[in-house]
Amino acid sequence: MNIQNNLPYVLVAIYLTINLLAFVLMLIDKNKSRRNNSKRISEAMMFFLSIFFGAIGVYAGMFAFHHKTRKIIFIVGIPLAMIQNVSFLYVLYKFFQSF
Repeated sequence: MNIQNNLPYVLVAIYLTINLLAFVLMLIDKNKSRRNNSKRISEAMMFFLSIFFGAIGVYAGMFAFHHKTRKIIFIVGIPLAMIQNVSFLYVLYKFFQSF
């Protein structure tokens, strides 16, 4: 079995899973914020997920749940993380394609 043939599918599966997780965590944090729950998901965790391929999920969650949409760091930072995600996936794909 050649890794080159399966790599795009593996990358897409990982990317979709992380983005779904990020989207769900935005929903969970929004619900906790409504209940004034002190055990909320930290902004650092949301940025961690964004940098590690979950930026689209966080961004979609921001606007689907109207959560963190007034924070300039999220308005600017998450789209930058999306660019970083796509760039890194492209480089990773090209790297494995060379084998």
